[in-house]
Formats: sequence, structure tokens, C-alpha cells
Amino acid sequence: MLYIVPTPIGNLQDITLRALDVLKSADYILCEDTRQSGKLLSAYGISAKTLRYNENDSSAVSRLLEVLKSGKNCALVSDAGTPCVSDPGWRLVKAAREAGVKVTALPGPTAAACALSGAGFGGGGFTFLGFMPRKPGKILKMIKAALALERPVIIYESPYRIVKLLEIIKAGIGPDVKAAAARELSKTFEEYIIGTVSEVAENLSARKKILGEFVLILAPSGAENLTEEDNEED
Repeated sequence: MLYIVPTPIGNLQDITLRALDVLKSADYILCEDTRQSGKLLSAYGISAKTLRYNENDSSAVSRLLEVLKSGKNCALVSDAGTPCVSDPGWRLVKAAREAGVKVTALPGPTAAACALSGAGFGGGGFTFLGFMPRKPGKILKMIKAALALERPVIIYESPYRIVKLLEIIKAGIGPDVKAAAARELSKTFEEYIIGTVSEVAENLSARKKILGEFVLILAPSGAENLTEEDNEED
């Protein structure tokens, strides 16, 4: 069995009881970074064997698939949040399913849902884009298409590129797009910066140092008034 196990995005107490049971009973824990996962395992006294999973190494996928086919139970984790959602894992899951290995996914933390629920940007659907490509043209094409669906758009970005991304959106789409930049979610210094794209960019640009991974939410005009009923057909 391959278990897909979400881990806390910040606060270690956000781990579920079921996730702990799976991690404790697994023959191997497949990690994006064994050092990062080791902090969580140590906090809960879990001593299962860890193996590094490298999404970009086809031989690693093949090697771990053989472990699964041999009858071992493996738990797949990423550094934080849910594997396969803008994190490594999908290639192994695909290979496991094609090989007839049983796969089950546990529910748990994901930064996108956490940030959206705290931003107050409508109660209906949303469009999740994850991490953006590097070229401004591709970034704008993706965001414009997503905003056209008239639902909040969720993007992941690093602290090193968040201001540049905001400036690209400001120049290519407009300075008055409503935005929320959430950082350090579930941690001591959790913060939501809410305003127009221009205002959020100005806020962050004025800081000497920007810390924490970001969830950026863009709201199309009127998105703050959307409800679940707006998703229903007439």
C-alpha cells in the first residue's frame, strides 16, 4: 500500500491522528527531504525508516516502486502540506497505480485552502494555479485565463519572487486587482496582507527582508460577494 500523507504546513500540532498512525506503522517513509521530515518524526517519536524520493529521478521512482511491489507499506510525505499538490509525488502515484499497487490518500493540510478560508474572498469555487512559470508572458496568460472564470485565483510564490510577481500582475493586468498575500500560515508570525495588487506590492517592497512562503490570492471584480449558490446552474 502507498499512503499519501499530508503533513503540517507550519504548526506541528496540525498533524492528524490517522496520519500519525500511518507514519508509525509504515515500513518506509518516502520523503522529499529526509532532514525536514525528520523534524516532524522526531517530535512525535516516530522511528520508521526514511527514504528520499526525488521526483525528477526516474531511477528513484523505479526503485521505490519495486519496494512497494515487494509488499512493503510506504507513506509518501512532502516537506509540508499535501504531496502531489504543487509538491512531489504524482509520478510515483501514477506508477504505483499502473503497477496495480494500492494507493490511498489521507486528507490534511494544504496552504491553498487555509489561505482562502482566512482571506474572505467569496464562498464559492476557486482556481488553483500553484507555482508560476518564470516568463512574464506565460504568467499573465495563465492568470488572465483564470480570472476570466470569475473566481478567486490562488498562486504559490517564494519570498524571493513575490514582489516581482506582483509587479508583473500590476503592469499586465492592472494595479487595482484585489489581492491577499498570506505568509507563515499556522505559525507564530502568520500574516495576511490584503489590498490591491499595488498596495500589497508596496507593503512588501518597503520591508528590509521578506520571509516565509506565500499564498497569493487574486480576486476578480465582485468575487468578495460570491457564494456557493453562485456556482449552481440557473
